[in-house]
Amino acid sequence: MTRIYLIRHGETDWNNKRRLQGGLSDTPLNENGLRQTRSLALRLKDEKLSAIYASPLSRAKVTAEVIALEHGLAINTAPDLREIEAGEFEGVDMGSTNMKVTELFTEPHPEGGLPRIPGGESLTDVQTRAWRVITKIAADHPDQNVAVVCHYFVILSIICKVLDLPLEKMGNFRLHIGSLSLIEFKGNQAYLALFNENGFHQDSRCI
Repeated sequence: MTRIYLIRHGETDWNNKRRLQGGLSDTPLNENGLRQTRSLALRLKDEKLSAIYASPLSRAKVTAEVIALEHGLAINTAPDLREIEAGEFEGVDMGSTNMKVTELFTEPHPEGGLPRIPGGESLTDVQTRAWRVITKIAADHPDQNVAVVCHYFVILSIICKVLDLPLEKMGNFRLHIGSLSLIEFKGNQAYLALFNENGFHQDSRCI
C-alpha cells in the first residue's frame, strides 16, 4: 500500500487578506505560516517518508523544505502541482466580490461544464494535471509513504477524484491552511484515509 500525505502549504499574507492567490502568484509564507510548517514537520517526523514532492510556488516549496529536514530528503518539484491559474481574478480581494472562492470555479457554465476564468484554468484542467502527478507518484513509490505539498484547489480536486465526486461539490469541503490529508493506494484503487487534520496548529483557517 502506498500512502500519500496531501499537505496544504502554510499561511501567507494573502490568505489573511482573502486575496485569491493562484498559480501565477508566488506569495511567501508569513511568520504564522512558518510556524505552521514547523508544526507539520513535527507531526510527520515519525512517518518514515521516502520522498517529498512540492509545487514550485515558494509557499509550498518552503513548507516542503521544512518537512524534508526531518527526513534528510531532497524536494522533487512538480510544476503540475501548482495552484489553479485564476486569470483575471488573480490577486482579487474575495471580500469585495460577495462570492466564496470556490464559487468562481464551480458555477455551471451556460454552455455546460465548469467555467474557465478568462486567462486562467478550469477545475477540470487542474484535476487532470494533478491526478496525473499523483498516479505517477503512486506507481513510482509502491508500498512507501510520500508527502505532497501543494494548494487548496489542487488537493480538493484530487480528493474529489478519489471519492468519485463531481468537482461542483468542492464547495462542500473545508480545507485549512497547513492541513494534512491522506490517500492510500491499494493497486489501482485509491481511498481517502484522513482529511483536513489541523489540530496540531494553534491557529489555522480555511482561506
